[in-house]
Amino acid sequence: MVLQKEAFWAIAIFLITYGFIISEKIHRTIVAMLGAGLLLFSGIINQGTAIRHIDFNTLGLLIGMMIIVSITAQTGLFKFVSIWAAKKVDGRPLALLIVFSLITAIGSAFLDNVTTVLLVAPVTFSISKELEISPVPYLMSEIFMSNVGGTATMIGDPPNIMIGSAVRDLSFMDFILNLAPVILIITIAVIFLLSFIYRRQLHASDEARMRIRFLDAKDEIADTSLLIKSLFIMLLTILGFFIHQELGVGTATIALCGAFLLLLLTGDKYMEKALAGVEWTTIFFFVGLFILVAGLVETGVISRLAGSALSLTGGELVPTTFLILWMSALASSFVDNIPFVATMIPLIQDMGHMGIMNLEPLWWSLSLGACLGGNGLLIGASANLVVAGLSGKEGYPITFIRFMKVGIPVMLLSITICTVYVYLRYLL
Repeated sequence: MVLQKEAFWAIAIFLITYGFIISEKIHRTIVAMLGAGLLLFSGIINQGTAIRHIDFNTLGLLIGMMIIVSITAQTGLFKFVSIWAAKKVDGRPLALLIVFSLITAIGSAFLDNVTTVLLVAPVTFSISKELEISPVPYLMSEIFMSNVGGTATMIGDPPNIMIGSAVRDLSFMDFILNLAPVILIITIAVIFLLSFIYRRQLHASDEARMRIRFLDAKDEIADTSLLIKSLFIMLLTILGFFIHQELGVGTATIALCGAFLLLLLTGDKYMEKALAGVEWTTIFFFVGLFILVAGLVETGVISRLAGSALSLTGGELVPTTFLILWMSALASSFVDNIPFVATMIPLIQDMGHMGIMNLEPLWWSLSLGACLGGNGLLIGASANLVVAGLSGKEGYPITFIRFMKVGIPVMLLSITICTVYVYLRYLL
């Protein structure tokens, strides 16, 4: 009876917290931490148990990469790349859509999605103003491609970081080898779809395109010495991710060592600004979520959910895989994918204890569904809301309905491709 009572209160606290997160009435970090505190004060779990469930590898990886990106952004590198690319395609609007999409996708594979769009969006406004066209098609493509590109690597999107930390057998290279092929296909398909949807808006006069030719990308580089140091450390860190298993260290160790080695090279003057660049609200949001999910794990709720899911699919690998893929995609369109994935990870782990021996298709389905599902609705991912906010300030509002009309087709196309890919590669 005690277990049942504790399980009831763990579910109640989790659902109430989740409801406040979805409503966005109070900042999600405050809600998550207060929910975690309530769980501890109620005695459902103790502090030692809560700390044991916090994934410090995920937190360390996020903090390390945020510091590196914060310093690199001060060099002007990202603006340089965007203007250089615009000049290379001679300011042709359709070619620019493709170029900005690819820059965002590649950037998001190795940087945080929100960071990537924050770096690319200001340049997008500037270039679209020069071309005298609406920036909305480019901003929409950057939103979609940030979520698509971030799916390709272990460090590209928080769900992948969480999965990589939870499943010790999965290396940085495993994520690339298993996810990058399908992401490449989805990237091409989504660019074709967006080019068709926005084809009538992608036209600029010859005079406007001429102005792009006079922009000088080199003017954007603010500090050449800092740029060299930042690129060296970033490449060294990414190399470390590739070989972290051979080195016998975790990805958090690689990221944090890279971050503080860069701080050593750049000097104390960058310390405060670099640490201020860390999204501490996101870090504490993770902490709160890990503790909330710990309550569900410790009271047996997760294992019961796993058993229910297995009974629904008969414990068969194929239907269970597709259930997780599509459920993840649909859920991540409506709610933030981070708490969803935090709940699903222990659920899938328990499925392994209940009879499904090959969990690999389930992990990749969770990753693909959670990351790509965020493209469905405006509220599906943080990058969506950030870009919509910036666009609204510039006088180009991206409303919920306007986003949905494009986002739903993009999401459905992506998950349909994933369904075929997962079946052919893992289930056939």
